[in-house]
Amino acid sequence: MSAAEWRNAMNAGVGRLAMGKPVKAPALQVKPHAFQSPIGLRHVVVLAFLLAFPLYATPFLTFQIGAQSLALGLVALSLTFLGGYGGMVSLAQMTVAGIAGYLVAILGASASADTSISLGWPWWLAVLAAVIVATACGAFIGWLAVRTEGIYMIMITLAVGVAFYYLCLQNYSVFNGFQGFQRVKAPTLLGLDWREPVLFYYLVLFWSLAGYLFVKYLIRAPFGVALQGIRDNPRRMNALGFHVTAHRVAAFAVAGLIAAVGGVLLVWYNGLITPNSVGTSWLINVLIIAVLGGLRHPIGPFIGAIVFVLLQTFAIDLIDRERFNLVIGAVFLAIVLFSPDGLLGLWAALKTKFSTPRGGLK
Repeated sequence: MSAAEWRNAMNAGVGRLAMGKPVKAPALQVKPHAFQSPIGLRHVVVLAFLLAFPLYATPFLTFQIGAQSLALGLVALSLTFLGGYGGMVSLAQMTVAGIAGYLVAILGASASADTSISLGWPWWLAVLAAVIVATACGAFIGWLAVRTEGIYMIMITLAVGVAFYYLCLQNYSVFNGFQGFQRVKAPTLLGLDWREPVLFYYLVLFWSLAGYLFVKYLIRAPFGVALQGIRDNPRRMNALGFHVTAHRVAAFAVAGLIAAVGGVLLVWYNGLITPNSVGTSWLINVLIIAVLGGLRHPIGPFIGAIVFVLLQTFAIDLIDRERFNLVIGAVFLAIVLFSPDGLLGLWAALKTKFSTPRGGLK
């Protein structure tokens, strides 16, 4: 029964009571809740476009634009999950991705000035160990940061990211200093060279889609609903019996897992990893990508990554390479001023504006 039907029934009951007639309570009609799939027609259309993209795009666009955008979007998705659904902004997500990338190079095979640093493990074992350790590091960063809020949490995660950058830059026995590791590429599996642009694009697409669906499922699961409640009112959730700190640390672990997978894909995409890969500029770039797309939408970081990569790739043809950060900053500032919810929020506002009849709703 809708609210309007309930009010009409109650008004009718009050009228019969005033006339001295017996009042019969309205019978509640509970309608069965229909299952609503989170996957709609637009998702099918977008997926079909992504699957067919390498068929009509050049290898340059497939690899440089498509694969890079998806890998960066996966790292930014971890920040979207923390910020949009947990209310926690972390600037250390690229640090977690960098830990995974460095471990792949250290435990696996690479070409560096000192070849004895890389241990030469099988690629699958190196990747598995890298993801596990990076996820644990993400949880540890969360354990340090979740007892604070706002600017203090941002500063703690930024301090962790800067500390890791200088550790990689100054340590030569493990991280090979400023040179880093070269020739860290995707392996050959099932007789297929996954370094090939089209195959690598589909590899990144698979894991990006897995991360997106995982976040879409998690935000509807009890853990995700509790996390959003903690975001809105942690004191009330604590009074209801939820362990606020444990939920936040678990959210950092989940975000660390997503960022770790993105870090492995990024080191395979670049074919190398150096301290510049985890520098301060990339810590900020991940935040820019997440905010550009929209922190309240799991698809937002991928849209933000596409815009970022397109500007990074083609803006240098119009302006000097040194002024690229100025262009990114101007776009970021415009999005924040006109649409705090990113490009998706701007699209929703325009859609509502042009779909509403003139004169307003009656």
